[in-house]
Amino acid sequence: MGLAFAGISVASMAQNTETAVPEMKYSVATNSFWSNWFVQANVVGTAFYSNQERGWDLDKSPFKGFRNNLGFSVALGKWFTPGLGLRTKFNGVWGRTVMAEKEGVAVDKEDNGNKYWTLSEQALFNLSNMLYGYNEKRVWNFIPYIGAGVGRNMSGNTYAMGLNGGILNTFRLSDRFAVNLDVNYGVWETSMDGVNNGAKGENKKGLASRDQMFNVEVGLTYNIGKTRFSKTPDVEALKALSQSQIDALNAQLADSQAENAKLKDMLANQKPTEVTKVVKEIAAAPVSVFFNIGKSKIASRKDLQNVKDLVELAKDNNSKIVVTGYADSRTGSAAFNQKLSKKRAETVADELVKMGVNRDNIEIVAAGGVNTLSPISYNRRATVVVK
Repeated sequence: MGLAFAGISVASMAQNTETAVPEMKYSVATNSFWSNWFVQANVVGTAFYSNQERGWDLDKSPFKGFRNNLGFSVALGKWFTPGLGLRTKFNGVWGRTVMAEKEGVAVDKEDNGNKYWTLSEQALFNLSNMLYGYNEKRVWNFIPYIGAGVGRNMSGNTYAMGLNGGILNTFRLSDRFAVNLDVNYGVWETSMDGVNNGAKGENKKGLASRDQMFNVEVGLTYNIGKTRFSKTPDVEALKALSQSQIDALNAQLADSQAENAKLKDMLANQKPTEVTKVVKEIAAAPVSVFFNIGKSKIASRKDLQNVKDLVELAKDNNSKIVVTGYADSRTGSAAFNQKLSKKRAETVADELVKMGVNRDNIEIVAAGGVNTLSPISYNRRATVVVK
């Protein structure tokens, strides 16, 4: 558990590497406790290496019948970040006690079967997300893990403690399901094989003095509750816009201000018969109010300064104003973007009412998600135009 939480800093740093659109980086929002849980079920092929075989020079191949047996495993886990998770895993239940009889000949597999189980707590590290950025649609995730646990040999009525580690490969089928390929290795106390006493070569040290297991597991993962981490921009995300793009936006706003001032002077000097023509020119130059991704709160109150100039002209001519909300189609579903664009238009309409515009003179349009401007962040806006 200590190693798992020590990895939080590494995983947290890695979450900012995802680039969902070319011009902006994203961090990942923390989900609730009930989100990002998963269960797994696998068929397991296990090869046993008992300390009882020490000194007998038996064949080490995991495919030998006196070593392997089939079993199953089940696990319950949770991803705390896209890179860091924990799971509790049960593995069992048919094993082998590998011993030698005469002159190094292994005991027959019909005679050395036993029943056992292991229960481990494991820290998972999704290197695919940590190194290459979070991607909920990535097909293959490469997930090393380490763990510790307790085991019981039911045939020998013995308990043992052990350490284990492995590599979990998941292959995405859908948001809910994935195929597992789990290859792992465990080192256990000498009583894990059901025999407490040692064998020939008692003075050996290292792995040879421990019971060991090598497992290959194939099965399915089912994701429970919310399966994705939400991407949210923060201060750093906004700073990721290149300076040239920010300058371009400022220039666009400055040009709009200058144009509004020019048209206002023209309106003041025009004869009554020419007023309609000037208003139409104003209507052809809508004013934009920008929003942050996924938000309906105005990003900068400075945008409203340009709106005020347009509002004064509209009030002088008792003209109607059309407020159109937009969202960027690259983020969120079509239904979500439709609602978001309407909220953005309503937010700007509320500001117009505060400026003295009659609510009956405001028309609200929700355009939904669009991809008409570049960079994509410019599509997160609402426009104000005189009708």
